[in-house]
Amino acid sequence: MHTLTATEIADRVRAGVLNPRDLHAALLDRIRRRDADIGAFLQLPEPTQFSTGGVLAGVPVAVKDNICWQDQPTTCASKMLEHFRPPYSATVVELLQASGATLLGKTNMDEFAMGSSTETSALRRTRNPWDLTRVPGGSSGGSAAAVAAGFCPIALGSDTGGSIRQPASCCGVIGFKPTYGAVSRYGLIAFGSSLDQIGVFARSADDANLLFNVIAQPDPRDATCDPSAIAKLDALPDNLAGARIGLPAEYFDTDGLNAEVKSVVMTAVEQLRARGATVKNIRLKNLKYAVPTYYIVATAEASSNLARFDGAHFTERTAADDIAALMSRTRDQFFGEEVKRRIMLGTYVLSAGYYDAYYARALKVRTLIAREFADAFAEVDLIASPTAPTTAFAFGERASDPLAMYLSDIYTISANLAGIPAISIPVGTDAGGLPVGLQLMAKRNADSSLLTAAKVCEEFSGWRNRVADGAGEQ
Repeated sequence: MHTLTATEIADRVRAGVLNPRDLHAALLDRIRRRDADIGAFLQLPEPTQFSTGGVLAGVPVAVKDNICWQDQPTTCASKMLEHFRPPYSATVVELLQASGATLLGKTNMDEFAMGSSTETSALRRTRNPWDLTRVPGGSSGGSAAAVAAGFCPIALGSDTGGSIRQPASCCGVIGFKPTYGAVSRYGLIAFGSSLDQIGVFARSADDANLLFNVIAQPDPRDATCDPSAIAKLDALPDNLAGARIGLPAEYFDTDGLNAEVKSVVMTAVEQLRARGATVKNIRLKNLKYAVPTYYIVATAEASSNLARFDGAHFTERTAADDIAALMSRTRDQFFGEEVKRRIMLGTYVLSAGYYDAYYARALKVRTLIAREFADAFAEVDLIASPTAPTTAFAFGERASDPLAMYLSDIYTISANLAGIPAISIPVGTDAGGLPVGLQLMAKRNADSSLLTAAKVCEEFSGWRNRVADGAGEQ
């Protein structure tokens, strides 16, 4: 049953030929046999519903552990929230339940979504299902690994600077970050509020489209949520005839880009050309500022958002004689090193005397980057790049070098800064059999064009609904 798509499951459950309880039991058995090695899940609670109706009737869905699920542990993979149980569910969780989905469990992640390998999780290690010596990417590594390993057909993640697309590339699944504002962030524990977006993992474009259609709904509880301008498709076209694809030199002519990754991505672009798309070279000169701009804006917002985790309210706490010592000791004891690093960076760039030099300037550069993308989309419909400069790297390879880790997201960061939709599509492997992802970006609200492109890529890539079974079998 682990090879069924979400679309197939929902159709069979509604027709009465598949019992959602039997499906859940089969997938739970698979998880119990394999997840001790992979480590995708943090919690596997008993399901509260087995629906036989709705768009996602009986479909098992995994949820990243920074998305609130009422009365279930929601830890952000941090010691700080290890025993936190939210009194409410995120809007996306409510939408899943209303659509008939079976909520399978909460997935591992980098602590507070800060990382690109899921190595900063304080609770467990997640391994790449294609090679257990490699990272699954991050920060949504648990969701990506769960889908890749056949534990569930679809999952939710969050993307602040590539946290859906980069692990999707590492694990050989589709990872889709919608337009900023397309999906409610109510109930998402915030990292960078102007950058965060809840999105989708799937093994097929149709499944990604199905899940996106469910969660892209208006929500008055999130003032930034407005999916009204997005034209959602019930069925995806299977061609890109006439689509214009831009290739930015700034994404391809870089020293850090692995030659095999570049070759696989360029082959995929040529396949899209052969199927009716036109391809042209473009320039995005401000992309060289994307990484420093992102790490100023994101850390500043993180510093503000994580101030609430102080030991005085709903988090863990340590013993102290006064409130100042309580807050200081609690944050030192229960935050991990990467989280503390980013809080300190963010506090610094917001501090008196440095605000104008760093944060205010970064906001201006962010505006320039967004305008440059808008200008580019007057000439092209899609912008192509690798999703990540390399395939999945080995555990510990970048853990001691924060800059090298940050550069794992060099191709994904700019879409968050500009607020545009972006997708990672598996299109091949390197010589070692590790997946390679093609990233495509589109203008705001053109989300369906990316899902259509994913469907076209499935025709030539051979990656549709491919499962990592752990023994070289697909």
